[in-house]
Amino acid sequence: MIRIFSFFILLLATTLPLQAADTGWLQAPEHPPVQVRLVQTGPYDAVNNYYPALLQVRLQDDWKTYWRSPGEGGIAPRLEWPSSKNPLSVNWQWPLPERFTLLGVETQGYRHEVDFPLQLTPADAGKPATFEGLLTLPSCTTICVLTEYSLTLPLDPQMATDETLNHQYQQAVSRVPRAASLIQAEQLVWDPVAKQLDISLTNPRGWQQPAVYVDELDSSIFSQPQLTVNDTRLQARFKVGSWDPELNLDGQVVVITATDEGLAEELAGAITRGTLPPVAATAPPLGLVLLYALLGGLILNIMPCVLPVLGLKLNSLLLGHRSRADVRRPLLWSALGIMLSFWALAGFMLILTWSGAQLGWGIQFQQPGFIGFMLLVTALFSLNLFGLFELRLPTAMSTWLATRPGHGNGGHLLQGMFATLLATPCSAPFLGTAVAVALASSPLVLIAIFTGLGLGMALPWLVLALFPGVIGALPRPGPWMIRVKWLFGLMLLATSLWLLSLLQSTLGNTATLVLAAILIVLPLWSLLRHYGSRGLLFGLAGIMLLGAAGGVGALVTQSRWVSPVTDELDWQPLDPARIEREVAAGKRVFIDITADWCITCQANKIGVVLRDPVYSALQEEDMVLMRGDWTRPDAAITDYLRANQRAGIPFNQVFGPGLPQGKALEVLLTTDKVIEALNESRNKS
Repeated sequence: MIRIFSFFILLLATTLPLQAADTGWLQAPEHPPVQVRLVQTGPYDAVNNYYPALLQVRLQDDWKTYWRSPGEGGIAPRLEWPSSKNPLSVNWQWPLPERFTLLGVETQGYRHEVDFPLQLTPADAGKPATFEGLLTLPSCTTICVLTEYSLTLPLDPQMATDETLNHQYQQAVSRVPRAASLIQAEQLVWDPVAKQLDISLTNPRGWQQPAVYVDELDSSIFSQPQLTVNDTRLQARFKVGSWDPELNLDGQVVVITATDEGLAEELAGAITRGTLPPVAATAPPLGLVLLYALLGGLILNIMPCVLPVLGLKLNSLLLGHRSRADVRRPLLWSALGIMLSFWALAGFMLILTWSGAQLGWGIQFQQPGFIGFMLLVTALFSLNLFGLFELRLPTAMSTWLATRPGHGNGGHLLQGMFATLLATPCSAPFLGTAVAVALASSPLVLIAIFTGLGLGMALPWLVLALFPGVIGALPRPGPWMIRVKWLFGLMLLATSLWLLSLLQSTLGNTATLVLAAILIVLPLWSLLRHYGSRGLLFGLAGIMLLGAAGGVGALVTQSRWVSPVTDELDWQPLDPARIEREVAAGKRVFIDITADWCITCQANKIGVVLRDPVYSALQEEDMVLMRGDWTRPDAAITDYLRANQRAGIPFNQVFGPGLPQGKALEVLLTTDKVIEALNESRNKS
């Protein structure tokens, strides 16, 4: 009996320390979805002078807690222990977190369960000690709760090894990033204007699926980064949020956690101040981009900038009796002119790229000199079609050209080049993606994409050259061709008036109105001089016909323009740094990047943005409207376009709690798509 009693006493003596080294699972009655536990997982480590312990957290359903740098919407867990009661120090180790986005707010932390390895170092090495502390643990779903847990843990240096606890401890330690041995930081650059931090890391093994975290500094919070991988080099671009308008990270040391497949390392680096170039976004496959280029170039032919030139070419081919060879030759030369123009544009873009200049599709229309030149050319073409004057070469030169093989080919070549120049302010569907990828790619890819654009635009000319019989099926020449010529003259005159309107800010209202009156009166005077009152009547009838066509179109689409077209929306300047703050505050943001010379922009504005229901939707209380005006060169707008993989405009984008990363709209806006994006961006709670 004595032996049995002694056995139970011995058993109790060996099990009590195990029970004493565990707080058990603690649960706050007011917040049952969360449980915590502090447990000693092994005996005192005499070599490293600490007690191993685990702080275990279990969360039900969708509840989560946070990392040491929780992000813009979180609070880090906190453990406090009075030094008077705790003659020991605590090394709290943090496993790798996850990233969460809820209602546009980014956080970093853990869900379901997490084990934090602790190293408890006593003041007296190897002596028993007791840890007494207060854990403040945040836990969140769509709401956040702060819960306090009192922790008391006697530490026994002679605790028997528990294989289960030891295994849990080692597993938790394996999830903690180690001090860097492979990964190195090349440079850390802080751009105070863009409010961005750029970190360049190298890994000799290369990068597969990397992730990068940065510990918060002072009042700064680092967003989820934009990553760019180039072999062994990783570039991570963070947006830096802060309530401090004078935030300056220059010279500060930041802790970086970098992870990849089977690798998690932690390192520190000093930040230097600098100016950051835009990061090129991941491009779609080259084959798809070339298809976009072909389709974008093809659609350019039906744009109002180019269609008159194609019509003039068909008109000229109908004159006289022509063989198939005579029909093919001018078409092929015009197609060659288009191709040469696009190759010249590619070369021009390469030169500007190497010089560090800002690039974009249609940027030449930001220069008043270029617009003035194009106005002069289109006006002369238009007035020539109305018979105001005729350009004739000297007789000797005309005879020489007539006797040369392929005479007049230079004119056809110039006609194709002229069509290309007129096409550059038009941003057709697919065109923006192709040009954006071209400007962010190698010279060979850029040339290939611009070749695809040229082939797309030249395709109708090449098809007509391949099947010249199509032209023969058109009505034979007759008096009707004079009226068609006047129609093309009116179309070019409209182009001239549009170009003149782009110069209004440069010339002033008076000069613009005088030139517009001259451009309208001169064709009418020419018709009166050549064809008498009948010609004048035809000219006036043409103007009235165009006006009537516009009226009929307005009547047919009345349901879309019953609201006023006056732009009374509260547009504010484009501010990329502000977008994130507005979304975090529950606002929706509509971005509109436009220019006076962009025809598609104006069509989107008149046909969709200033029409109900879009017009009314943009006036709702939670809407913030930002506009970037690219009429004149603006490096900030160019950088924003490139960051969003665009090189041309129009560009519209919607942000909101439901679309924290933003959604780019199509080049040609439709009411349904805009309303759909605005609804999608709403708070989804």
